[in-house]
Amino acid sequence: MFLLRLLLRNAFRHRLRTALTIVGLVVAIGAFGLLRTLVDAWYAGVEASSSTRLVTRHAVSLTFALPLSYAQRMKAVPGVTVVSWANWFGGIYIDERNFFPQFAVEPDTYLRLYPEYLLSDEERLAFLKDRQGAVVGRKLAQKYGWKLGDTVPLRGTIYPGTWSFTIRGIYDGAQSRTDENQMLFHYALINESIKKRFPGRGDSTGAFIVGIDQPANAAVVSQAIDAEFRNSLAETLTETEAAFQLSFVSMSDALLAAIEAVSLIVVVIIMVVMANTMAMTARERLSEYATLKALGFGPGFVARLLLGESLLIAALGGGLAIALTFPMVAGIGAGLSSFLPVFEVSGTTVALQALAALVVGLVAAAWPTWRMARIDIVDGLRHVA
Repeated sequence: MFLLRLLLRNAFRHRLRTALTIVGLVVAIGAFGLLRTLVDAWYAGVEASSSTRLVTRHAVSLTFALPLSYAQRMKAVPGVTVVSWANWFGGIYIDERNFFPQFAVEPDTYLRLYPEYLLSDEERLAFLKDRQGAVVGRKLAQKYGWKLGDTVPLRGTIYPGTWSFTIRGIYDGAQSRTDENQMLFHYALINESIKKRFPGRGDSTGAFIVGIDQPANAAVVSQAIDAEFRNSLAETLTETEAAFQLSFVSMSDALLAAIEAVSLIVVVIIMVVMANTMAMTARERLSEYATLKALGFGPGFVARLLLGESLLIAALGGGLAIALTFPMVAGIGAGLSSFLPVFEVSGTTVALQALAALVVGLVAAAWPTWRMARIDIVDGLRHVA
């Protein structure tokens, strides 16, 4: 307790300088946490993917469609338990700024493949029976104030026209990383209309979602599916859901690398600032440390004083930064929910913030501590004169 009181008195001897140093730490460690959270949000889809789901798309590009007739042949592949499909709809709700993912799906098999979308039995049944029905995530419904029975109009871009859907279910995510910002509706309704207006575009889908019996069979089943359609007019590429999600993340590799670099640079900058603060502190108290040594206190005690003060300031700044990161992420996440549906502070991010604050405190005091522990008593007292 004596040492702690002494550290507190020393740390706040120059209150303005200490306060500014703590503010700098809060800004740096907080920015580090925000940037790490942004990187985590980019990979949220990968982490939320299932090891028992595969995605089959056109071998050339996702923009090319596959015939629906492929579904029956996929079901015959050993290891496949269920096959569904999903088409990106790309509709506009009132204004272009109101972006959120919309998929035309085969409802029964799709919901079986995604058990993490929690719906009541009544809502599930109502959705399956109503061809104009839709299911939306809880966060999306809260954002636009939707409730069961509401009609949502979408202006089609890929599929021209104005489409109206009735909300029959609002799902909750089984986990915090489950995307609750999606809208799902019947593919059959879209397909029926498209076949009437554009016959050549019907009975096709952008991707198949394939359920398999064992995660260990993913590679074998993927190869078997692709072999089934080799040398056809529409060859396929089958991969795990995680690999499929990573293919989108990889498009932003350079951006993510830049964000990670900036997060580290911010920490290094505050480390330099903190080191300068501790060096100034050591120079100002040179005579005090020499006096302590003259009174019989060893180099270890002097080192603990300076190192402890640095760690105390780093702990105060780091603790405040971690505490403020949560409301900052919540506020930013509310505005980015359509683009980054899972934007939350992870335990890993908090641990990295704490580690960054600890490293800053240790490194900043390393040189001044070593120097003060070795100070000669005569030289230190002469510094007073």
